[in-house]
Amino acid sequence: MTEPTPAASPEAIEAHIRNILEAALFAAGKPLSLAQMQALFLDHEQPGVALIARLLQQLRAEWTGRGIRLEQVASGFRIATQPSLSPWVSRLWEERPAKYTRALLETLALIAYRQPVTRGDIEQVRGVSVSSGTIRTLQEREWIRVVGRRDVPGRPALYGTTKTFLDYFGLDGLQALPPLSELKDWDQLSAELALEAPPPDRQALAAAAERQQPADVEIEAEIAAGDDHDR
Repeated sequence: MTEPTPAASPEAIEAHIRNILEAALFAAGKPLSLAQMQALFLDHEQPGVALIARLLQQLRAEWTGRGIRLEQVASGFRIATQPSLSPWVSRLWEERPAKYTRALLETLALIAYRQPVTRGDIEQVRGVSVSSGTIRTLQEREWIRVVGRRDVPGRPALYGTTKTFLDYFGLDGLQALPPLSELKDWDQLSAELALEAPPPDRQALAAAAERQQPADVEIEAEIAAGDDHDR
């Protein structure tokens, strides 16, 4: 007579789930949300979100001091290399990281900090016109998008950042941006966001905060629907 297979212990079950999560994060090549990780399992074996979150914390702790880390960004969780190792890891790729113009980075920073904003708002702070090419580049990279129209003559487009922007810079939300009050100059912001560009006027970001005026804004339905465009 065959002996019945003993039931796995809760510890063994959790270890198995943790291994599945680790493998999925490694294979995905993109951030995974808690819901996406939960959907890896069949209905009868599906772990709760709270358990998944706890096991992710275990993985984060296990990778402390190693070459990789568990990083939470806007779209979910992903495996990332330690920033301190980038001088060595970057040698895997022959192509050099893109360097962006001062105008593009100033425009991106103003949108990130003062969104939603129009081109006119940005031009008022910077004191120069914003080229269509700069806006087009940011949209092509999916770092910004039109989130509505200002209710004034001409109904100019209002721009805001996207989840792709947050993911690219390793941020889990806009609240993770360094506070303007703590920034002394552009060099500090560049270091925070891992940007490379000549430093612009050091007062630009502070001026953006001080000169921002409330606006009568019409937000498009996609915003009310929970930012479905970025999901």
